[in-house]
Amino acid sequence: MKFPIRPIDPHWIRLAEARQLELTKPPGSLGRLEEIANRCAAIFENLSFRLSRPRIVLFAGDHGVCAEGVSPYPQEVTAQMVFNFLNGGAAINCLARAAGIDLEVVDVGVAAPLPPLPGLTARRIACGTRNFCHEPAMTREQAEGALQVGFEIAGQAVAEGSNLLGFGEMGIGNTTTAAALTAALTGCAPADAVGRGTGADEACIARKIAAIERAFAAHSGRLADPLEMLSRIGGLEIAAMCGYCLGAASRRRPVVTDGFIATAAAALAVRLDPNVKDYLFAAHLSSEPGHRRLLAALDVRPLLDLEMRLGEGTGAALAMQIMEAAAAAFTGMATFASAGVSGRS
Repeated sequence: MKFPIRPIDPHWIRLAEARQLELTKPPGSLGRLEEIANRCAAIFENLSFRLSRPRIVLFAGDHGVCAEGVSPYPQEVTAQMVFNFLNGGAAINCLARAAGIDLEVVDVGVAAPLPPLPGLTARRIACGTRNFCHEPAMTREQAEGALQVGFEIAGQAVAEGSNLLGFGEMGIGNTTTAAALTAALTGCAPADAVGRGTGADEACIARKIAAIERAFAAHSGRLADPLEMLSRIGGLEIAAMCGYCLGAASRRRPVVTDGFIATAAAALAVRLDPNVKDYLFAAHLSSEPGHRRLLAALDVRPLLDLEMRLGEGTGAALAMQIMEAAAAAFTGMATFASAGVSGRS
């Protein structure tokens, strides 16, 4: 699959840096807020850009590896949490409301059948993945189909006026899938990528590690290509988030990745097209050990470190507010000349 993504032009970074020096503040005094604003200006190629109508999309899908006992929660929770999102009762609903962020929920692979519901975008590719310990999680066609769903959802958000895109997920068992992808992408041992997820005890963690080790043995030598990796040990919602990153970058919009699972999807998008990295903003550092390894591999610094590990786009919702503040300061602050304030002598 080919996506028309071009890197940001360094010339626009330099123009933004020059504007920062004209604003009524000491140079560099807003720290990383200046870095955020400069990169956004380069993405939009406009020094008067607006981060209007921020939107977070939650992609939901189930995982066949749950059969290995890798989660303390039953798989039915995925569908139950989708209903919770749609009813406005989840953490992400509260954070999105507080920040004025639009929220969309996409069923790309929930195992349980979901009826047509207000607020639910039905784009199901399959009823969950298969158990990657024994066979590929998806066919290549299913993986590409889920990628396409994410790509199109990003395009629709942009067409509806969203200039700041974020994403998150819901899927019981997906920390095991993300850990498998992390080990494959970074070369670390499965034990170094596995964390507690939704509250796994030591026995559950051991099952997660063993499941990934069996998956690597089953798919040995077939995980180098990112699409092959995605189809063999990935997830439908992870594939859709990967496509969402590609779709946002191809339409020149900043895209905010959430925590561990979302960052695994972003890392796959960068593997598919390195230019995606110019458009990615890492929301926060999850307490999941694999997340730190993914961020290091991507060479990106998260905006927040609040010891969160919920997923659902919650970290993205917080980081998007910081990005909006950075944009407001950059585009709205007076210059030394316009305010009649003396600059540095």
